Amino acid sequence: MISLIYPALYNGPINYFARLVRDKEIVLEQFDHYQKQTYRNRCKIVGPNGVIALSIPVKKLHGVKNLLRDIRIDYDTAWNRNHWRSLVSSYASSPYFEYMTDELVPFYERKFEFLIDLNKQLMECILELMSLDIPVTCSSSFTKIVKDSDPRYFIHPKKREAVEDPDFLPIEYHQVFSDRFGFKPNLSILDLLFNEGPAALGILRQNLRTYSQW
Repeated sequence: MISLIYPALYNGPINYFARLVRDKEIVLEQFDHYQKQTYRNRCKIVGPNGVIALSIPVKKLHGVKNLLRDIRIDYDTAWNRNHWRSLVSSYASSPYFEYMTDELVPFYERKFEFLIDLNKQLMECILELMSLDIPVTCSSSFTKIVKDSDPRYFIHPKKREAVEDPDFLPIEYHQVFSDRFGFKPNLSILDLLFNEGPAALGILRQNLRTYSQW
């Protein structure tokens, strides 16, 4: 199996975790240049009024390229409290939300200094919620991106998954507001966990057409 370097995402989408759960170890890239409007500081959920983008404000130096490992979280606004309120309003009625709140709410109470630390520890918690024991580490140097097969390239909120990630096969599952909006594919992993609980891992493993190149 080819070893991959993954972007360090905030509650990443389904096509991201569909790959993570198949690896024996996960290495997160921390030496890439931070870019705005990516999944590194945002995730998508669906609430009573449709799809919601939850974004973490960050502090970075202007006029220079900032490495992800140096990006600090900005707490001038109560984004963490607002994110948790959005999760509650969106998923309180989902089948498994109450079973996972004790594990997840500390991430919205504690103030992490660096974005990479929040993302990594949230990932470890999410893997544990799926009963997976996969070690997660951070890269020691930058690895060149190979666009055709590199998740650091094609997992992006502004790209069309059907074009940029042809291996992704969205599998429908129960969603709280599907009666209003229909099924919304490739939302944050939290949407799948809150709605499907123990079945989430099995659903993730069906979301890639092939696995031969991984």
